[in-house]
Parts: sequence; C-alpha cells; structure tokens
Amino acid sequence: MSASPPRIDDDRFFEPGPTVPTRQGYDRWAEVYDHDHNPLLLIEAPEVVRMLGEVRGLTIGDVAVGTGRHALRMAASGAKVVAFDFSSGMLAQARAKSGAERIRFVIADCSRPLPVRAGAFDRVVCALLADHIQSLEFLFAELKRVCRREGFIVLTTVHPTLHLVGVRARFRDPVSQEKIYPASYEHRIADFVMAATRAGLRFDEISEHKFTPEMAAELPQAAHYAGWPLLLAMKLSRA
Repeated sequence: MSASPPRIDDDRFFEPGPTVPTRQGYDRWAEVYDHDHNPLLLIEAPEVVRMLGEVRGLTIGDVAVGTGRHALRMAASGAKVVAFDFSSGMLAQARAKSGAERIRFVIADCSRPLPVRAGAFDRVVCALLADHIQSLEFLFAELKRVCRREGFIVLTTVHPTLHLVGVRARFRDPVSQEKIYPASYEHRIADFVMAATRAGLRFDEISEHKFTPEMAAELPQAAHYAGWPLLLAMKLSRA
C-alpha cells in the first residue's frame, strides 16, 4: 500500500523562521547542506545521471553548482566542467572535495548573464535553482545561449506542488537551530512550459517524481514526505 501524502497543515512542513536573501541563505546552509537529509537530492541524482547520459569528453556547464555533487561526478566521468555559483560558502565546500581540481569554478550570479561566450557548452546542467530565479524566461534564454546548438539542457527543480501548499526550500541553521528560508519564487508547471517555449526550447522530456515509501525507508528523517511529488525534471533542446 502506498503512503498517503501528509496533510498540508502538518507542522513538520511549516515551522516558522525568517526569510533571508538567497545568497545569504545558501552561504549559511553550505556547512550542513551535504548532511541535511534533503530528500530531493536522493530523488534527483539518478535522474540527472540518466538524462545526461555519457559525458566523457564533453564540456559541461553546471549552473548553480552548490557543493559540487553533480560537477564532481561529471568531472570524474571524464567531462570538462565549468561550475557557476554566487554563494562563496557553497563554492568553498565544493572546492574542498576530492576531485575539485578538475573543475573550473566561477563566482557568478545565475540570475544574470553568465560570463561565458554563446555556445560554450555541449551540455548544461541547472539543478535546483529555478525556484530562486524570478524570471524563468530569462533563465531558459540564458541556458539556451550558453549551450551549443546540437547540445541539450538538463534542469531540475522543486516540484511546484510544494510551493502551491506553501513548502519552500529551507534548512535548520547549525548555530541558532532556527529554520531559515532562502528567498524563493513560486512557479507552476505551466510557467516552466511557457518560459521554455518563449525562449525557443523544446521539451525532449519532462517528468515528475514522488518520494516513495522505499526512499523513506532509506532516509527515515524525511519519511513525512512519502507520497508527495518532490521533483520536476526536464531535458530541453533548441526548438
């Protein structure tokens, strides 16, 4: 029997806490990000690997690299990776990991034009960034700009269902122990479809992913998410 989604008024989702600027939030989150029992990461990693396919010999842009989980794996698989992020805390965590010397890290605000030429990358990965970008049309247009014409983009994001019921990206501050909410924006699936279409992109794939009871058994700290759709994933190329 599949688990029933929790009530939308479940206190485990709605612990009060301050909203802070996105960069500040991720700088503070960086210390515990890799050990935060985030169920999204468990769902997302295999989907990104599957959609990307073979990466050996490719040049890949990782837009919003965070602590480097995708970039390190791609570099270890033989890709040349350029990784962008505006959080110095997240970049410090990524640079400290084994294999980071293979990656070129660039401090850049991913809500603005990236400091690379058009068509710089064979593939572009944009993981769990979109809910922190106000203009999806700008984001898709910029991802298209830096991806070569024959390449494609892999983008993942928090499932819009969570935003519709008020669940947003947040973490427990390791010092104060209070819940902190990096500033984010609500986007619906229709917003992603329209923004991609207006940017001149087509969907080669779009998929929605639940946190299953089996995943909850693997990550019991997040068991209250069992039955919820947590991830929206897409693969896009030029229309």
